Amino acid sequence: MEPIEISVEGDGRTACSGFCARCGRAHSLPVGPALAQARELLHSLTSAGRVDMHVNAEAADPALSTASLFGEARGHMFGVLVCRDQQGRTGVLKAFSGQLNGVWHVPGWVPPLVNTEELAAMSSGVERLIKRLGRDMERLPEGDPGRAVLAAKRAEISRALMLDIHALYRIPNFRNEAKPLPEIVLGQSGIPAGTGDCCAPKLLGYAARHNLIPLGVAEFYFGRENRSGTRRHGGVYTSCSQKCGRILGHMLCGLDPA
Repeated sequence: MEPIEISVEGDGRTACSGFCARCGRAHSLPVGPALAQARELLHSLTSAGRVDMHVNAEAADPALSTASLFGEARGHMFGVLVCRDQQGRTGVLKAFSGQLNGVWHVPGWVPPLVNTEELAAMSSGVERLIKRLGRDMERLPEGDPGRAVLAAKRAEISRALMLDIHALYRIPNFRNEAKPLPEIVLGQSGIPAGTGDCCAPKLLGYAARHNLIPLGVAEFYFGRENRSGTRRHGGVYTSCSQKCGRILGHMLCGLDPA
């Protein structure tokens, strides 16, 4: 596959931003300092054809091939963060959003904000119960009162599970604070699934926990265009407002000059 050139969407300046309840204003981070590194990562993924680029081909995980991103599953967001450490040295972090074919952890890539072992332990039994209730519903005819009872029970269990999952996410910022996700999400609407799993929160969380100073972030889409047509291969996009925009104000707090 021929490499495709990076194209910057939106205003071309802001990588991520969010309103900070503590400061009463928005915090943001630019795209510019990270564009060259985003271009390099795009070309590396294209050349390697897989995400586990740092292992020998014989040891590569088939689940981490980029071929699937051009199929029915469609593409994925990737991101880079350029940062400076306490000694003034500049470095680059990279992340992918959420999971890749069920894989959370890949050597060389920033890990999730959540402890995935705790997440799996909490979710596995409850998810089996939710699926069992679904099967029980399917056995009952349409209009049977029992279906409504089972549906209500399943919805209640699902809501409780999501609350427990969200509480596992402790979101750091650059004031050396880490708060549970439900405490820092802006707005009165529910917390969307996957909040905290996008590239920018992963990258900023890692930087904050390791005393690194972010200089710029770039998130780009790799693979087949998404179904809504809002993401295309090689496009650099500002962090989403529905999920990231509601937590990034907290995460970026402490970066601005006093």
